[in-house]
Amino acid sequence: MTVFDDLVAEQDRLEGILLGLTEEQWLSESGAASWTIADVVLHLAQSEEGVVASASGSASPGLVSRTGTTVDDRAADWVEAERAAPAVVLARWQQARVAAVAALRAADPQQQLQWVAGTLKPATLATTRLAEHWAHGLDITEPFGIGFPDTARLRHIAWLAHRTLPYALTRAGQEAVPVRCTLTAPDGAGTWSFGPADAESSITGPAGAFCRVAAQRLDPDRSGLHAAGPGGDIALRVLRTYA
Repeated sequence: MTVFDDLVAEQDRLEGILLGLTEEQWLSESGAASWTIADVVLHLAQSEEGVVASASGSASPGLVSRTGTTVDDRAADWVEAERAAPAVVLARWQQARVAAVAALRAADPQQQLQWVAGTLKPATLATTRLAEHWAHGLDITEPFGIGFPDTARLRHIAWLAHRTLPYALTRAGQEAVPVRCTLTAPDGAGTWSFGPADAESSITGPAGAFCRVAAQRLDPDRSGLHAAGPGGDIALRVLRTYA
């Protein structure tokens, strides 16, 4: 299974959940502040359209033309400008997600695609899309108590969070020190490890908690994760899966 296959699997799971929601649920508050479920799905659709634009060598016109000083501000402005009925939003996302995966699969694996604050290879961009669909899946399911169990696909998201640590630490004004992350897989039996084994700083604990902290869906102090070494605690607090 490739990351593209796992991205499709995560999107398939989300689609099955969305198809089971009532219109009232679509228009109710999500776990993402100030956004309804429809807003969250619209944002995912817009982002997938941005992937297609990037793969074609152009910037996403919707995001570039938006107002706001941060990416989050521009994304919120874009959603506000294009809100539509739930059925329209769902169809837009369904079309966009198929086109995005096709574009990423067809791209030169070594090609650097423009994305938000920098450039990413297609497989890494697919990983960021998996991470965002998973995180917003939490936003969609948790308000209704819908089951959304952790899967082995979290390995991609954990890898991304670890890979992004140097950027996150530097952005926070900290030295980008090596960090060893040793995580218990969702099946409770496997262990996923990232980073040099001899690193002085480390983070250990459940992969699901690690990914939720990185997605800013869980407070590090309530995560059950253990940070050690001179840079472990700050690494846990700046952990992220996004630019």
